[in-house]
Amino acid sequence: MATKIRLQRGGRKNYAFYSIVIADARAPRDGKFTEKIGTYNPNTNPATVDLNFDRALYWVEIGAQPTDTVRNILKGEGVYMMKHLRGGVKKGAFDEAACQQKFDAWKQTKVAATEAVEKKVSDDKKAAAARNLEAEKKVNEAIAKKVAEKKAAAAAAKAEAEAAQAAENAAPEAPAEETPAEA
Repeated sequence: MATKIRLQRGGRKNYAFYSIVIADARAPRDGKFTEKIGTYNPNTNPATVDLNFDRALYWVEIGAQPTDTVRNILKGEGVYMMKHLRGGVKKGAFDEAACQQKFDAWKQTKVAATEAVEKKVSDDKKAAAARNLEAEKKVNEAIAKKVAEKKAAAAAAKAEAEAAQAAENAAPEAPAEETPAEA
């Protein structure tokens, strides 16, 4: 039986979530599978992978063929690196302790790189939020300036109208001259 390591789609529309499964090569994508060995969420940055490392390594060593995407996931998680190192142990190039030490060193560099990416994404988000806040403050200051100008113009117009009215009220009206009535 030809065995494949493939992704099985889940999640909702426009938000895919995948299970990493072992299935017969003839089975459909979302059909019957032998074993579930992990999950893959491409919606996060960086993509989240939860993998049962030992089972994935077992299936790769006995010859299960992964799809292209799953192969990239397994390489990223170090399954192929461990398979390569175990091949060196079988050939006698080094012992099991050296194999584990090399794998741990590789894994530490991989984790450091992932943390650097996560930190960069976090810093970029913070910087973008700060830029947006500054832009919003500038817009708010411009609006406040326009409002203050309008209020000052309205106050000046009101003061001018009151001054004109006060001047009008202060000026005594001249009585109309009476013409003597002829008797």
